[in-house]
Amino acid sequence: METTKNEAREDDVQISAEARFAAVSAEAQAATAKEHSMSLWRGIKTYPHAIGWSILFSTAIIMEGYDVVLMGSFFAYPAFENRYGDLQPDGSRVLSAAWQAGLTNGMNCGQILGLMATGIVAERFGYRKTMLGALTSVIGFIFILFFAPNKPALIAGEILMGIPLGVFQTVTVTYASEVCPVVLRAYLTTYVNLCWVIGQIVGSAVLRALLSRTDEWAYRIPFAVQWVWPVPLIIAISLAPESPWWLVRKGRIDEATASLRRLANGPEDDLTETVSMMVHTTTLEAQLSEGTSYWSCFSSSNIRRTEISCLTWAVQNLCGAGLMGYSTYFYENAGLPTAKSFDMSLAQYGIGFFGTLFSWVLMSHLGRRTLYVGGLFTLCGLLMIVGFISLAPGASTIITNADGSTQSSNIATAWATGSMLLVYTFVYDSTVGPVCYSLVSEIPATRVRNKTVVLARNLYNVFSIVNGIVIPYMLNPTAWHWEGKAGFFWGGLCFLSATWAFFRLPEPRGRTFSELDALFEKGVPARKFASEYVDVFGQESEKSAGIEHKE
Repeated sequence: METTKNEAREDDVQISAEARFAAVSAEAQAATAKEHSMSLWRGIKTYPHAIGWSILFSTAIIMEGYDVVLMGSFFAYPAFENRYGDLQPDGSRVLSAAWQAGLTNGMNCGQILGLMATGIVAERFGYRKTMLGALTSVIGFIFILFFAPNKPALIAGEILMGIPLGVFQTVTVTYASEVCPVVLRAYLTTYVNLCWVIGQIVGSAVLRALLSRTDEWAYRIPFAVQWVWPVPLIIAISLAPESPWWLVRKGRIDEATASLRRLANGPEDDLTETVSMMVHTTTLEAQLSEGTSYWSCFSSSNIRRTEISCLTWAVQNLCGAGLMGYSTYFYENAGLPTAKSFDMSLAQYGIGFFGTLFSWVLMSHLGRRTLYVGGLFTLCGLLMIVGFISLAPGASTIITNADGSTQSSNIATAWATGSMLLVYTFVYDSTVGPVCYSLVSEIPATRVRNKTVVLARNLYNVFSIVNGIVIPYMLNPTAWHWEGKAGFFWGGLCFLSATWAFFRLPEPRGRTFSELDALFEKGVPARKFASEYVDVFGQESEKSAGIEHKE
């Protein structure tokens, strides 16, 4: 008799769980339909607070763009070379290719450590607390760079600075993808790239303004400028709402609803339906795959998504974009005077700014896949042109002026090379640069999004380390001295990257996260993602799922 009662109670619990899941599914279906019908203007009106908080989080990336251009430009900075360079037989001081590679890769190594920690820390403590911890550590690490007495201290400072910058790389893009609807997702995730470019513009402008100084403040002031960002961001982010997707993954449904209420305007029923869509997606993903660890990213249900995310970001370092970080040094070694080299770099990053804005227009008409693949093939052509320019008669002959500056004997060739790099920058920041951030935040499953983005960015950083070793040797006149001929090397890699993207990169435009789950589960080929019909709610399992509420 007791056994019969227990079975009856279990049946009641099962029916109750199924009823709850059916109700959640119905609300999720309504929310999905509203997201598909939402216009851009409607999205802006409904989610103005989400836009503001996402922009605030992404602002931290300005520090990364600033620091990257800072160290790369210092290699062509007279005051920096006089302080840290090695004495040459002619009495000048030059930082060797080995030290250039070390200083560049110090930050990349730190970012790898920061990224791996973020995948665990952010999923445990949330995006807001993780960002606050990283911003606080930045304040202390800047002191090491500011007071560095020698090159080893500089490298130590770059490694430590890389750790919080690795946090920013993950949290900013995942937060942006999780606080906004489908219609706004591409704009807010690609805004991260705009912040990167803004940091490069600020860095180049600061260096250009201090170029005439010959004392230690010529390079110490640029380091000190990095103290401008952390404190205001700490104050603002401490007030920010947590990602509702993260709260749902933790089972804190009531808190997720409260967070969404701070992010969006609209009727309470709409907010409830949106949270139900998050619950529904998270539940189905839990049925399709086990666990949320790094190993889960390589499970049979996730490995394709991990491959696409990782290589999408790695391609940024395989398409020749690394040359932009050394643009000032590249221009100077191509024969342009130092002042003109910094002017060209400043123009380059300004063009990148407008290129990112232009990418928003292109994405609204062409989608992510078309922009990414088409951009790579275009960049390949531009790099090959740079290579052929370097073959012009006299292009590789450098003469030394009376004041010690260098200049190409064929100044027209130097200007032609610089001009092509400006065109390259505009194309890159209109296509591959910003679109990458949208893709790597949309492709992963929500349960392992943080960790997939970490793996993707770390593969990017691994190639950044390779670039940080190879590019200085390519450009340094005391090493390989390839100059513009490096365009042939990067053009070849860019072509291979474009070929991979053509066959493997899908189009996530207009798809909710649950629809992307279904497309990957069905094994739809990349080129059919945009046209394939998918009915998430008609395909879902009859398995019930209990949703635990935590206060």
